[in-house]
Amino acid sequence: MNPQLLTDLTVSACLGALIGSIRQWSDQTKKPEDRGVDFGGVRTHTLWGVLGFLGGTLTEKAPFLLPVIIGSVAAQQIAIRWRNPVPSHPGGTSFAAMLLTLLAGVLMAWDSTRIAVVLTMFTLVVLGTKQPLHAWTRNFTTEDVRAVLQFVAITGVILPLVPNEAMGPFNGFNPYSTWLMVVLISGVGLVGYAAMRLLGTKSGIVVTSLLGGLASSTATTLAFSRRSREDPELSIHYAFAISTACTVMVPRVIAIVAVLNPSLAWATALPLAAMTLPALGFAGWYAWRPTTEMNLSAPAMSNPLSLRTSIKFALLYALFAFLVKAATQLDWQQGLLPLSFVSGLTDMDAIALSMADNQKSGTVGLELAAKAVVMGAVANALLKAGMAAALGSPGLRRPVVGVLVATALIGGVAIAVM
Repeated sequence: MNPQLLTDLTVSACLGALIGSIRQWSDQTKKPEDRGVDFGGVRTHTLWGVLGFLGGTLTEKAPFLLPVIIGSVAAQQIAIRWRNPVPSHPGGTSFAAMLLTLLAGVLMAWDSTRIAVVLTMFTLVVLGTKQPLHAWTRNFTTEDVRAVLQFVAITGVILPLVPNEAMGPFNGFNPYSTWLMVVLISGVGLVGYAAMRLLGTKSGIVVTSLLGGLASSTATTLAFSRRSREDPELSIHYAFAISTACTVMVPRVIAIVAVLNPSLAWATALPLAAMTLPALGFAGWYAWRPTTEMNLSAPAMSNPLSLRTSIKFALLYALFAFLVKAATQLDWQQGLLPLSFVSGLTDMDAIALSMADNQKSGTVGLELAAKAVVMGAVANALLKAGMAAALGSPGLRRPVVGVLVATALIGGVAIAVM
């Protein structure tokens, strides 16, 4: 017998056995009254893998064999479902696992070993995460579902429809580029919010502040500042959370800029990293100070993604993109730094992305673009300091304002020496 043929047959059987083991484990973890009929475990899926391999191997000699195998196995599954009560019938996952097991065997016969292994691993992951996924989705709120649908609309419906051409005075407005930035920022915010919802606000102040900074450092600052008024004795913990969230904004901005313009990301990396030193120093003090262990519940924060927010960001980005174009066309580039400061007081992402786009197209020089991004970060730090001072408790005000003002000063020095 051909050794390679025997090896491929064995691998097909093993791939089927792996899928079957996950299916069998899933059934065994159910309560006895919920198990119903056995629709295939290790042995059944092993044989399905072998059948798929044989059907694929004999395709040239018996082209009808593979369709017959697939049809017969499918008919058997349908018959089992038909004969048994509704609570015990297999769902679409069981049927898909059967077809994928057969397909893995077929791919092995067609010398597509890598694809067969990747397909099997993917199937194992999907089947193995059934219970965690069900537990997670049970906690979905109407707001969560709406957020996902809005992101789908923002990405898959609106983006392909907007025109991709420069228009308006100075050719300063491109609808497609503007909405692409909305997709990028909305995606980052949604990932942070989804991680927070997955871990829950009980996961601890550190994790929540890190993910809150990824989703929206502004929303995090507002939430923790208001919470400090309700629990003034915990103000130092909430101050740490705010400074951490504002620090996360730095690598977040660098990563977003790097997607569009790696050169600008490198140019801003050092000054922006220097701006994190006050927050890192405060975090070091917070970690080493003598205190009792506390597991704080972070305040619940609303989803930062909404269609209204996306439209506001699109308008803001389009406005600053146009003003940058106008300033460069009218040879008023010295006005870009004041413009960046104003932008940072409203939205740090808008000016960062605008500079990344304009520098890449050659409209703005690299040095000036880097200064503009840092200037936006300076203004944003001062904005957060003002929020904490206006809304926070006295115990939160002092450390947060101190950290963020020091952050802004370092950014100002960085701009002067750049």
